[in-house]
Amino acid sequence: MQTLLNMWDSIVGVAKDFRFPLDLLDILLVAYLLYKGIMIVRETRAGQLVKGIIIMGACYLLAQLLELNTITWLLNKVFELGIIAIIVVFQPELRRTLEKLGRAKVTTLTPWTHGEDSAKSAVWAQPIEVLCEAVQRLSMSATGALIVIERQTKLGEQIATGVMVDAIPSVELIGNIFFKNSPLHDGAMIMRDGKILAAACFLPKPSHEEDIDKNLGSRHRASLGISEVSDSVTIVVSEETGGISFAVNGRLIRNLSIEKLRQTLHFYLIPEAEETKEKGKKEKKAGFWKGRKK
Repeated sequence: MQTLLNMWDSIVGVAKDFRFPLDLLDILLVAYLLYKGIMIVRETRAGQLVKGIIIMGACYLLAQLLELNTITWLLNKVFELGIIAIIVVFQPELRRTLEKLGRAKVTTLTPWTHGEDSAKSAVWAQPIEVLCEAVQRLSMSATGALIVIERQTKLGEQIATGVMVDAIPSVELIGNIFFKNSPLHDGAMIMRDGKILAAACFLPKPSHEEDIDKNLGSRHRASLGISEVSDSVTIVVSEETGGISFAVNGRLIRNLSIEKLRQTLHFYLIPEAEETKEKGKKEKKAGFWKGRKK
């Protein structure tokens, strides 16, 4: 009973000192941060951790209400040591969360992004066509391939494990890299800014490898691993079936056609062209005036 009275006194004290605009803004910001945090961890191992913390918190409040001193003391000790345990056990999840925050796009709010869009279009337009033709040939001959395309997150750690190439992509060069007897075929080819930067690179393993389909080989698993720790996009050609897969944001899309691969690469690598935007505006304006004619 005394605990309930103390809680009521605390609520009344907070209500008396409540500053309407600032404290309300503070509460809304905290609620938004909690919501984003839940959205980030809900599909990871940390999601189960959050559920466990909520249950333990409810048990702690219940123990205080019932004045169960031993249980309250034990839960206090668990909460004191739990922070360190969480950091140690969930270090990979925490790292990916911080990397995701670091990849947050703020450039879309700036007025100079149109020039960047045009530059990306110029850089990737031709390499995408080369990639599609090379992947089609590799698929027809069932030659295994693993091609990682760097975006905003730099892949310096992975590039350092391979052999520097730094060459303009061509169908013949990509075919030579993944030729079965080539010393560079066993590993990933990494591209940056429309060029082949390195080959025979090692990629990290996926975080939940035990949950992945057993029929997927090492290339598909590596593509998922690199997509979990970066915003890169990865093309995989199966050595067994010749099937084409595409990995991004921890997801694997399988059995793509060449045309679908081309559309997907354009979507992720080339922003909507400024000319297309202007054309859409003009068509919309023309339709507006046409509808007003009597």
